[in-house]
Amino acid sequence: MFTHTHALQYEAKPDGPDPDFARKMQEVLGGQWGEMTVATQYLLQGWNCRLPGKYKDLLLAIGTEELAHVEMIVTMIDRLLDHIPLKPDAADRTKEAAAGYGQHNPQHPIVNGAGASYMDSMGNPWTGAYVTASGNLYADFMYNATAEMQGRLQVARLYNMTDDPGVKDMLRFLITRDHYHQQQWLHALEELKEDGLEGVPVPEAFPLSDEVADLGYTFIDASDGPLAASGRWANGPSYDGRGTYSARPIEATADAPILPPGDPRLYPTPQQDAQTMLQKAKDMLK
Repeated sequence: MFTHTHALQYEAKPDGPDPDFARKMQEVLGGQWGEMTVATQYLLQGWNCRLPGKYKDLLLAIGTEELAHVEMIVTMIDRLLDHIPLKPDAADRTKEAAAGYGQHNPQHPIVNGAGASYMDSMGNPWTGAYVTASGNLYADFMYNATAEMQGRLQVARLYNMTDDPGVKDMLRFLITRDHYHQQQWLHALEELKEDGLEGVPVPEAFPLSDEVADLGYTFIDASDGPLAASGRWANGPSYDGRGTYSARPIEATADAPILPPGDPRLYPTPQQDAQTMLQKAKDMLK
């Protein structure tokens, strides 16, 4: 069940209209790492969570707060679109004026009546495909931490793209909350391990005895970069505490694949036997 309060969690009022920045703001509303994604992601993870208690409650609480952030950003975009110009200024024929008008998102006035929409800054519609809810809390919390890092990164970049004090004030709030949310998910990961619920690797319940030899602790060096195997990921005790890392060059352990002839009903390229092809290659070299 949800209820709605008209009062915003934090003020979302620019000092003046700016349709160009309204378009930029769309990225943190309807982009891959925007507020629509994290809000629906945390809520879906929470609704799907089959483990009652603090983790389910955490997901539902933070997902609901993120809905408040969606509302704040929509409100900010709407206010940035006040008095949006519907056509270029006929009195100003400079290239600068034309370029500025060209930065507007035409869907804002045409489709949304000078309002926001669930799209990114390029007009691509938001999609539920951005949302991850695997049913494994350790995997989901790790992804949630990444989502907060990516979101904070984009909002911080937007902060440096405007001089509007009102906009910067709201962005400062979002940056601050993303700071906390990063820490929250990292702490939740640690607490899952302390509670003995999840750990590395995911899923932990898959028997390690069924893994392939020692490849779960081996860095396979497939690069000619001299330092690829010099890090902690290739030396010393493993992260899960069950082994020791080592490194070795990549190598082939299986024969080159030879596929059978294609299904004639699908009209594939006719195959020739290997001996005929080899002879043709030799003939070409003569």
